[in-house]
Amino acid sequence: MRYVIATALAVAMAAAPAHAKVLRYSTNADLLGLDPAINNEGPTNAMKTNLYEGLIYRGIDLSLSPGLATEWSQVSPEVWRFKLRQGVKFHDGTPLTAADVVFSLGRYKAEQSDMKSYVATVKEIRIVDPQTLDFVTNGPDPILPQQLPLFYIMSKVWAEKNNTTQVVRGTSAPTYINFNANGTGPFKLVERVADNRTVVEPNKDWWGKAEHNLTRAEFRPIANAATRVAALLSGEIDLMYPVPAQDVQRINATPGAKVLTGAELRTIFFGFDQARDELLDMKGSGKNPFKDKRVREAFYKAIDIQGIQRVVMRGSSRPTGSMVAPGIAGFSEEVDKRPAYNPDEAKKLLTEAGYPNGFPVTLDCPNDRYDNDEAICQAVVPMLTRIGVQIKLNAQTRSKHFDKIGLKENYNTSFYMLGWTPGTFDAHNMLVNIVTLKEKDSGIFNSGRYTNPKVEELSKKAETEMDLKKRQELMVEAQKIHKDDYGHIPLHQQTLAWGVRDTVDGSVKPRPSNDVDLRQIKMK
Repeated sequence: MRYVIATALAVAMAAAPAHAKVLRYSTNADLLGLDPAINNEGPTNAMKTNLYEGLIYRGIDLSLSPGLATEWSQVSPEVWRFKLRQGVKFHDGTPLTAADVVFSLGRYKAEQSDMKSYVATVKEIRIVDPQTLDFVTNGPDPILPQQLPLFYIMSKVWAEKNNTTQVVRGTSAPTYINFNANGTGPFKLVERVADNRTVVEPNKDWWGKAEHNLTRAEFRPIANAATRVAALLSGEIDLMYPVPAQDVQRINATPGAKVLTGAELRTIFFGFDQARDELLDMKGSGKNPFKDKRVREAFYKAIDIQGIQRVVMRGSSRPTGSMVAPGIAGFSEEVDKRPAYNPDEAKKLLTEAGYPNGFPVTLDCPNDRYDNDEAICQAVVPMLTRIGVQIKLNAQTRSKHFDKIGLKENYNTSFYMLGWTPGTFDAHNMLVNIVTLKEKDSGIFNSGRYTNPKVEELSKKAETEMDLKKRQELMVEAQKIHKDDYGHIPLHQQTLAWGVRDTVDGSVKPRPSNDVDLRQIKMK
């Protein structure tokens, strides 16, 4: 596989004109698709942000700035008013209109949408005039602008023309919009070959002023970490992420290459099936051990997170007891304190719960999404085996993993790994997506179907609380209850590590959200 990629890249490099500024970059798996309303996942959303735009744009420092809206204000507790930018055109030349924004809201709120949490409080959009839109919310929403950078605006005319108005969920949904794009963004799609390459070029008619100097960007997934590092060191690609911890020193010692690091805001965690009366791995038993808090606590205390940090992550992680990272609004140092590793106590808890000899369970894990994801799961297997659990590891590519644990029709998992960066950089985004279930549009990524009435109540209150101090207190209290429930097992936040060649301008920095925003990339 490496040699095929190397040959293709070499041919492309040879064909490029001398003045071209072509970025070739890679991560460990392909995009999940291009439909703005599905596949709410980091690298996939990053590519969407190059092609599509929201009313608001989030910069490299995570601050908000005007996008397709030039200004916004809260004109009443339940109404936010936006002024639409004039003269904007979609890539096919169709003008942007207020009707496109209303149409996009309909797709985001569709049953099959993965992105509905970003507009969950929006009841309707009223067109005041061709350039003025009122977002009417179900109650006061103090942070609506924080949620809108990932509300990508589509062309209603284009969608209708290509019979793609409906939302079809799934990582490989066979719809026109999942393999084609027509946004207003700074880059246009040139070519999309699933599992091979996605090629974009600057949108010469973009309304904004380009800060990049790219003439072309080629995203090429390379699943094998060693092959990806070799491609960087040989100059076949200009940028790659994540860099495996064991390769950092080698890359930094190679002339023309270096590793850029930083703190990431994603939390990696394990979740349990807490909904079924009978665990998928225990057919005929009529039992689901994960409904018992003692079992969940046992699993938590059986995992040696310090050992994982030291051996698997080689120090490139921050162990956590919190489902959100420092830097996220609503983070609490108290919640972040992790219960101690104690396998003897874990074994005792299993016995008290009625499982002295453990029970069978499958751990669903991706092998190409997070830094050392499969290796972490492999390390956890003997830890849980030690307390008597008969655990089987099911590691597979992220598209298959997400389809297995995430399709709303079945959530076909008992015990699973997932990572989450709140797209709003606010803890409520985690609460509504990961640990609540009862409110409309909540629990989209709550694959274990965890729910607690008090957590649901606090999350709902935080959603409309205008006093930011009270809102913080509500979110922290909800997290404390969830932690005491052992609702999930937070593991760590990864350390960002990007490998870059000296062909890339030295001003490039990894974003805390760990995604590549092409409008901020310059080549030397």
